[in-house]
Amino acid sequence: MSSRSSNSLVSIVILNYNSGYLLINCVQSVLNASYNNIEVIVVDNASKDQSHIRCKEKFDVIKLIENKENFGYCEGNNVGLRQVKGEYVVILNPDTIVSPNWITELIEAYRENGEG
Repeated sequence: MSSRSSNSLVSIVILNYNSGYLLINCVQSVLNASYNNIEVIVVDNASKDQSHIRCKEKFDVIKLIENKENFGYCEGNNVGLRQVKGEYVVILNPDTIVSPNWITELIEAYRENGEG
């Protein structure tokens, strides 16, 4: 992997709506990544279950955006995408669990194959 790619900021947007502990498990797996130049943006679509609050309390490093209403999947993600700073951007659903080397593998696949 090139030094540029190995230092690039990766932005991860996770859209939440009443995901309960799935959200916490997802964020935990993201933060366990072997690649450490990341920003995690959790966008909450007006959840009633307080999962976004519990997640922010557990992981203060995340950026939490609280929508005042449920904007649906596309606009909810767009709210987060407008805030990213990374060279690479990933959208994850809150029921996703990733392996520790997932970001490195994604960047390497991008370098070899282009957008996907």
